[in-house]
Amino acid sequence: MASVLKLAFSAIIIQNVILSQFLGICPFLGVSKSKKSAVGMGAAVVFVITISSILAWVLYKYVLVELEMVYMKTIVFILVIASLVQIIEMFLKKFSPTLYKALGIYLPLITTNCAVLGIATLVAESNYTFLEMFVYSFSSAVGFLLVIYIFSTIREKLNRMDGVMKDIPIALITAGLMAMVFARFSGVI
Repeated sequence: MASVLKLAFSAIIIQNVILSQFLGICPFLGVSKSKKSAVGMGAAVVFVITISSILAWVLYKYVLVELEMVYMKTIVFILVIASLVQIIEMFLKKFSPTLYKALGIYLPLITTNCAVLGIATLVAESNYTFLEMFVYSFSSAVGFLLVIYIFSTIREKLNRMDGVMKDIPIALITAGLMAMVFARFSGVI
């Protein structure tokens, strides 16, 4: 149990998908201008990363490896991710039109979000058990949500201030400072 908790903490904080692995930077910068859209995108990414990682792990271990078609993993994973994103898009369009409009172009971009594809590929090629794979993929997605939410709260405050730097320049500096802070947690475990 301790190793699973260690894996979860590491995936959320230390090996954060955005700040440490530099995956998912496009939605990180694009959707983080408001807390509402950041939470919506983060929740959608949590769902897509978790479910697509499970499907990718199963397909990789029990289909692609068995049929010696490992070279097809990227195409298969993108098809799985695209299908899940379509389901989320239909759901949001029906039940939360304001969030659907707020996410705009970034919702379909989850399909090619390198964080989603990167985590699916990492867990598929790892020697994780099913439980470890689930914990790592879910925790990585929660780490994405945590960082994009924190970043959006900081950006909202920064955008209300008068100053020389606005928007992307100060956002990049802030992201760099956040990465340094999160990296300091590596000594905890």
